Amino acid sequence: MPEIRFYNREPVPVEMHKVKIVQKLTLLPGKERLAKMREAGFNTFLLHNGDIFMDMLTDSGVNAMSDNMQSAMLRADDAYAGSETFYRMRDKLEEIFGIGNLLPTHQGRACEHIIAQHLVRPGSCVIMNYHFTTSKAHVTRLGGHVEELVKDEGLIPKSDLPFKGNIDLDKVKACIAKEGAENIAYMRLEAGTNLIGGQPISYENMKAATELAKANGILTVLDASLLQDNLYFIKTREEGMQDKSIAEITRMIADLFDMIYFSARKFGFGRGGGILIRDEKLFHEMEDYITMFEGFLTYGGMSVKEMEALIIGFEETMDMDIISQGPQFIAHCVKELDALGVPMITPGGGLGAHIDARQMVDHIPSEQYPAGSLVAALYLCGGIRGMERGTLSEERNPDGSERIASVEMVRLAFPRRVFTLSQTEYVIDRVKWLYDHRHMIGGLRFVHEPKTLRFFTGRLEPVSDWPERLLAAYEADFGTDQ
Repeated sequence: MPEIRFYNREPVPVEMHKVKIVQKLTLLPGKERLAKMREAGFNTFLLHNGDIFMDMLTDSGVNAMSDNMQSAMLRADDAYAGSETFYRMRDKLEEIFGIGNLLPTHQGRACEHIIAQHLVRPGSCVIMNYHFTTSKAHVTRLGGHVEELVKDEGLIPKSDLPFKGNIDLDKVKACIAKEGAENIAYMRLEAGTNLIGGQPISYENMKAATELAKANGILTVLDASLLQDNLYFIKTREEGMQDKSIAEITRMIADLFDMIYFSARKFGFGRGGGILIRDEKLFHEMEDYITMFEGFLTYGGMSVKEMEALIIGFEETMDMDIISQGPQFIAHCVKELDALGVPMITPGGGLGAHIDARQMVDHIPSEQYPAGSLVAALYLCGGIRGMERGTLSEERNPDGSERIASVEMVRLAFPRRVFTLSQTEYVIDRVKWLYDHRHMIGGLRFVHEPKTLRFFTGRLEPVSDWPERLLAAYEADFGTDQ
């Protein structure tokens, strides 16, 4: 969308929609927030949504549907097998991606499960530009291992590089030589890279990486869950792409890959998922997994009403006016906080604004989960639920030691078409207050630690009484009802 210009002030993002349905929010008093945090084991995943003022945990499954998406739900075909809704969804995805073979799933991690189940063997390798928590867990569960080959510059928190999600082609060549092409199950490129700040990958880098893989007979897989943000960045940042439509760029990308999967909880503004498979033989080999693990082949665990909404959501994802709002609001949040001195991951990427927790609370050892501590502090001081993306999200090494994350971040997700500018300004204000009082924040330790994906259900406790002291300082500035 073109930037809305202002007469006598710097531009700010403008919502390109009007609000027609609202949902009430609640801001609990600080002492109640502390009690809720203790009940949740200082894990924001375990908070009740009714106890949260600004829910910035994720953009997954919490995006706002349009009026056209909601009205489409009324035409859903409820048939268990052969639903016409499925065929409409399949045809729409073929129109967008040029691949007609669709395996429907209930969400993105189901896609990862099925792909890994079919392709990963003990000792095999999966090349990625960067991992996502569940994408890596499915590979390692089956005895495989992941090689993360993002360019070193992508892990530098503060920079002005436009495509920090690019894979390092020299590292890819070295990995193929080391592992042997026959031992590489597939190359997975994520557009864009969730765990390093929603940073995009360029079309040219995807093209070069997939050509290298195909020259060595390696299957290429695109994780398109965050594709809509990546499309925006390619169109606005990559040379030669400004005059191409979002639909044209999407097809150019799709043509590079053997397989594309997505979480429709992100891509399409709804809930569900799917795997698009170019090779007919491979498609039929993988069909059985849907009936075994998901549902029938024409719904795959999804509600057909959601599927009808997604058909419209996929169309809306091809609209630059619609997909530009998320990145623009994120860029505004990052720019404002950066100007206030808060250490941010720059440039602003997709999905959300990301705080560099390693720098902001550098007095907290990595083994005491700096990002997890900062997330807990943010809920205490503002009722804002963010998400830890750091060491707490990693799994321990085989010897039981901590695997220290390359990047230690707090994600403030911006669900698409949900928050207003005034709510964004509230978040900026509370993060700035927390930054000014950052030395009061202490670490966390586990009291219940699951072996796998511990950040979802693990419970922790503070290493001191720092939450009480921090809350007292907050209430001194804002009162006990804020």
